[in-house]
Amino acid sequence: MLTVIGEALIDLISAENGTYRPVPGGAPANTAVALARLGAPVSLLARIGDDRFGRDLRTYIGSRGVDLRHTVAAPEPTTLAIADIDDTGRAEYSFYVHGTANWQWTPEELPDPLGGDVTAVHAGSLAMALPPGMSVLEKWLAAQREHVTVSYDPNIRPALAGPRGAEVQRIERQGALADVIKVSDEDLDWLYPDRPSEESLRRWADLGPSLLLLTRGSEETVAVRAGDPPLLVRRRPLRTEVADTVGAGDAFGAGVLDALSQLGALGSAARPRLAALDEAAVAACLEHAHLVAARTCERPGADPGELTLPPVRV
Repeated sequence: MLTVIGEALIDLISAENGTYRPVPGGAPANTAVALARLGAPVSLLARIGDDRFGRDLRTYIGSRGVDLRHTVAAPEPTTLAIADIDDTGRAEYSFYVHGTANWQWTPEELPDPLGGDVTAVHAGSLAMALPPGMSVLEKWLAAQREHVTVSYDPNIRPALAGPRGAEVQRIERQGALADVIKVSDEDLDWLYPDRPSEESLRRWADLGPSLLLLTRGSEETVAVRAGDPPLLVRRRPLRTEVADTVGAGDAFGAGVLDALSQLGALGSAARPRLAALDEAAVAACLEHAHLVAARTCERPGADPGELTLPPVRV
């Protein structure tokens, strides 16, 4: 079982006629749905409101095969994200977050310990960035690391980010809890504007994770497996007809976790295997993740649809 923790919200996605259509979203929820579409057992830890949008979110996420046993019925309203899509299919976001359900975590709402069948926890995005719940989730994640693989995607939203220096400190602190980090070039360029994103990725290897992955849109994806010496692997994403890029990064992250699970590299006991992945294994993870991301880009919204992909082999 993989567990994803973080926000489930409603994306209001722009249409050509100037209107907006509501679509279930939130990076962690998108990742959980993509994992379920891949056939991976996955649960979502999220606070979901009991308003109309919240009920729609529960129905959508559960209908895709995600286990909702750990979701919290929250009294606050559902968070809204406004996604304006440009001519290339790329989304620019603004948010309605104040006083909404996703950020109000208390320690009593979190399972401790997790079930013994959980091998990995994936975290990141706004739930790890916004108070008051941010510090609660960070402490909980640090406590779980003894028992599971931790995956982290900072997924920075500049519209909601604090001062750059404070965000660098937060993300580096949280990244140090992780075994696997997936990050975009946009994230690293915002954090370290005077440094090439690939150099920043290499420096993050010193934080402690075993595997780091840098997505760069249609450019080559870069993976660094830490070690002495580190292993560097590059693979170009698949070319595809793009409906939009909503959820593409989340789908990529789900593909990486699914591949690592198939390779037996998740779980606290598998840390030595994760740390020793060779070039063929890392390349197989990238190629699997690229397939999942491509399927997502071919469809409007973040749901990749039914996925029947070849098994990951090395």
